[in-house]
Amino acid sequence: MHMELLKDFKGMWRGVLFALVVAVPAWLLGKQFEVIGGPVFAILIGMVLALVVPEAAGEPLQKGIKFTSKKILQYAVILLGFGLNLAQIAQVGATSLPIIVSTIATSLIVAFILCRALKIPSKISTLIGVGSSICGGSAIAATAPVIDADDEEIAQSISVIFLFNVIAALVFPTLGGMLGLTNEGFGLFAGTAVNDTSSVTAAAAAWDGMHPGANTLDAATIVKLTRTLAIIPITLALAFWQVRQAKRAAAAGEGSGQAAGTFDLKKIFPFFIVFFVLASVITTVFALPTDITAPIKELSKFFIIMAMAAIGFNTNIVKLVRTGGKPILMGLACWIAIAAVSLGMQHVLGIW
Repeated sequence: MHMELLKDFKGMWRGVLFALVVAVPAWLLGKQFEVIGGPVFAILIGMVLALVVPEAAGEPLQKGIKFTSKKILQYAVILLGFGLNLAQIAQVGATSLPIIVSTIATSLIVAFILCRALKIPSKISTLIGVGSSICGGSAIAATAPVIDADDEEIAQSISVIFLFNVIAALVFPTLGGMLGLTNEGFGLFAGTAVNDTSSVTAAAAAWDGMHPGANTLDAATIVKLTRTLAIIPITLALAFWQVRQAKRAAAAGEGSGQAAGTFDLKKIFPFFIVFFVLASVITTVFALPTDITAPIKELSKFFIIMAMAAIGFNTNIVKLVRTGGKPILMGLACWIAIAAVSLGMQHVLGIW
C-alpha cells in the first residue's frame, strides 16, 4: 500500500506543484483586485499557459492537474464549512431570509427555464443558477464535484459569474442612490443581488464612501453569509438527485458497463459535502473563535484558487469564447431577475 501511495505521489506532484506555483501570483493579484478575485486570475493564467506550454510538456502534469481540480477542490469546500457559524449567521441574518429565499428560487427557476429554452447544457445551467443565487465562485466550487461537471463547464460558469460581479460592484451603488434606497435597503440589496462575497464587499464599501456614516458593509456581509448557508441544502439535494439517477441507470443496466441492478453508493454520493456540513456544525457547537476559523477560511480560498488554476490549464479558451454567448445570456437573465426580486421583496416588506 505504501508503494502505491508513493507511486501516486510520483505521478501527481508535478501537476500539483504547477497549480501551486500558478496559485500564488493569482492569490496575490486577487488581494489587490478583490472585485475580480484570485479564482478568476488563476483560471486566466491557467488558460494562457495552456496555450503556450507544448502538449508534450503538459502531459506529465495531467495526473496532478486532475487531482487538484477534483480532490483539492473538495478539500477546499470542506474547509469552507469552518467559516460558517450556523447559529450566529441565522440569528443576525434572519430578517433577510424571505428576500434570500425568493432570490435563490428565482435564479434557479430562470436557469431551469433558459436551460430548456436555449438548450444550454444542464451542468452549466446548474452552476450558473447556483453561482448567481448563492455565493458565486464558492457555490460553484461546492456544486461542481457533486454534479460531476468538467473543467470547461466550471471555467465557463466562473467566467459568467465574474462578468456580472464586476458590473454589479460598479453599477449598484449608483443605482441604489437613484432608486432612493435607505442604508438598510442597500445592505439587503447588495447582500442578496450581488453574486460573490468580494463583489458584495466592494459594492457596500462604495456605498459607504458615497454615504458617510452609512456602515452598510457589515450588514451586507452578514446577509451574504446567510445566503451562503443555502450551499448546504442545495448541494445535498443535488447529491441525492445524482444518487437517484445512478440507481435508475444501474437498474436499467446503463452506466459504465455495469450489470443491471448493481449500485455503489460510495462511488456516487459526494461525501465531502457531509464533511462540509460537519465542519460548520463543529464551528457552531464549539463556537470556534475567529483566530482559529480565519486561517482555515484563507486556506480554503487558496485551495479553490489552486483548483481553478488546474481547471484553467485544462480549458480550451477558444472553445470557451466560441460557446460563451448562451451562458452569458443566462447569467444576465439570472442577475436581472435576482436584482428585481430583491428590490420587489423589499418594497413588499416595507423596507424600501
